[in-house]
Formats: sequence, structure tokens, C-alpha cells
Amino acid sequence: MATILKNYSRVLITGGCGFIGGNLIRKLLLNSSLNIFNIDKLGYASDQFAINNLLSKMKNEQKEKYKFFKINLCNLKEVEELINSIRPDLIFHLAAEAHVDRSIHSPSDFIDSNIIGTFNLLYSSRKLFNSLSDEDQNKFKLIHVSTDEVFGTLGVIGQFSENSPYSPRSPYSASKAASDHLVNAWHHTYGLPTITTNCSNNYGPWQFPEKLIPLAINKAINGENIPLYGDGSNVRDWLFVDDHIDALLLVASKALIGKRYCIGGSSEKTNREVLETICEILDKSITRSTSFKKLIKNVKDRPGHDYRYSIDSSLIQNELGWTPKYNFNQGIEKTVKWYLKNLIWSKEILNKVKHCNNN
Repeated sequence: MATILKNYSRVLITGGCGFIGGNLIRKLLLNSSLNIFNIDKLGYASDQFAINNLLSKMKNEQKEKYKFFKINLCNLKEVEELINSIRPDLIFHLAAEAHVDRSIHSPSDFIDSNIIGTFNLLYSSRKLFNSLSDEDQNKFKLIHVSTDEVFGTLGVIGQFSENSPYSPRSPYSASKAASDHLVNAWHHTYGLPTITTNCSNNYGPWQFPEKLIPLAINKAINGENIPLYGDGSNVRDWLFVDDHIDALLLVASKALIGKRYCIGGSSEKTNREVLETICEILDKSITRSTSFKKLIKNVKDRPGHDYRYSIDSSLIQNELGWTPKYNFNQGIEKTVKWYLKNLIWSKEILNKVKHCNNN
């Protein structure tokens, strides 16, 4: 069973109840014998069902290797105590507020989680690292998972790479850029063994239903209008979450300390193309008098909407041997079919968010 990250024994995942973190934990539970520690504050986009549902089907000795801690990374005392207690040899830092629209309306939440939270993790990790033996220091790694949005926007040509200058244009991307710089500073100033990854737009099962793809699926199924910002020409590079997880595991296993890797799906699509593809899949799956495409409605564009993202993943492909297994058509069909089978989950998540907003 121990086929993943065989050189490690205790892995800490921050934000493990989020979309990417949850998928990472599920992969590790199924394919490793690691002791897995999950820190999550259980915010509006967090959900424990994906992990707990898998744990319920596992043997007791497998369940015992997973531990969850409800902790907000903004609480330095709790973070420091926990890291000193569990003493991980590998950390995946995924905890972050990650919804651009919400960052526009509530930027302070993003400053707290993405900047202060990252500082607290780095501060605590450095204290742990300094207490380790030389052998354990040589093994220790902190993988900081970030976004391509820190690089700003592209025109009709060009791609982001590891050498792209930073030019964030939203409160979300600015807060993630700050966290990237903190991680880089802690590596160069204090010698903390870190690696940073910048990924393109993720999609797949278990994604928070306010995001573009699950939102469109749920709106369509309910016969509601599917909102399309502006004229729908904005372009994103879409990365299936399973491919992203595989890339992160390769980075943890093979990448050199201090490196940065850009991870993209090589699947550029306009937002209109994404929504129309979803509708075409639904048209084949659900009988309806007219195409679901009729539900797509243009709405006012959001402020500072970046035009295009595109990632050059050649470095991670050449150095670590990673390539995405899913093209967009394969990934989006798998995603739509998953949501059709899990409508209750999406409804419960949205009801939870509505309840939180009302309070």
C-alpha cells in the first residue's frame, strides 16, 4: 500500500477540508501508510464529508493514521503548539481564502488567512526545523501551493512561467503574491526548505459550488440562468484536480529545495466555451425541450477581471516527468457526471453557506 511519499512518515496538510487539500488527503489515504494531519478552520468553503465518507469505508488501523484539527492559522499560539506536537517531516500549505469575487467584497479576510496565516505557519515551521537533527532537517520540506493569478493578466499571446514577474490585480491574488514572497524570504533568509508551486484554474469533484463550473452545473440542473461575466471571452487554463495532486506529489518526492514550478493543464478555454461544453454534456444526460445553452446569460463583468491566464509547464514536465492525464473534454465530462450523482452534497454545502451568511 505504501506507494506514495515513501521517504516521509508524518505529513501536515493545511486547508485539508478545501477542494485541493481534500482531494490530496483522499489520495494519500488510499495510496500511502503516512500519518496524515489536517489543519482547517472549517470556513464557508470547507467540507469534511469527502474525507469522512472515505474513512467510513476503511479499516480501523487506516483511520487511526488520520487526525483532524480545527485550527485557524491566524492563531499563532495554536499553530505553534500543534506543529511542535505532531512534528511533521512534510507540509503541504494549501489553506487560503480563494474566491476572487469574495476578495473584492471582503478583502480583510484574505489578508488575514493568506498573509498572516502563512506567516504563522512559516514562523512555527522554522522553530520546528531548527530543533531537528541534521538527518531530519535534510528530509524536511514545506510545499507552498499558490496560483497563477499572482502574475496578473496576459494578452492574446504569451504564457506564465517560473520567471514571470508578479503583477497581482485583485485582493485575492495580491494576498497570495504576498504569501509567495514570505515563503521565498523564509527560505533565503532562514534556510527553511521550501518549494512553491503556482497552478492554473483547478476543477473536478468536490469543488465548492460557488466556483464557475459547479455553479454552472447546479444552475442548469435547477433551470436557473447561468451567469457569464462580460462577453465571456476571458480565457483560463483548466487543470483537472487529480492531475494537480499528482504534480504536487512529484514535487514533494523529487523537486530540489528552493525551486518554483508552474503547473497548468494545457487546456485554454474561454469562459463561454466552458459553459457551453457543460451544457452540451447536460443535453446528452438530461431530457429537456430546449438546450441548456439557452440558460447562459451575460451579466455585468466583475471589477478588474483578468483577461487571460496560460501556464508553461515545461519545467515540471522536463525536470520531474509530470504531464496531465486529462484533457479538458475528458476532465469536464467526468466532473459533470460526478456532480449529477452528488446533487445532495452540493445543495447541503450551499445551504450551509446561506446559513453562515444569515448569521
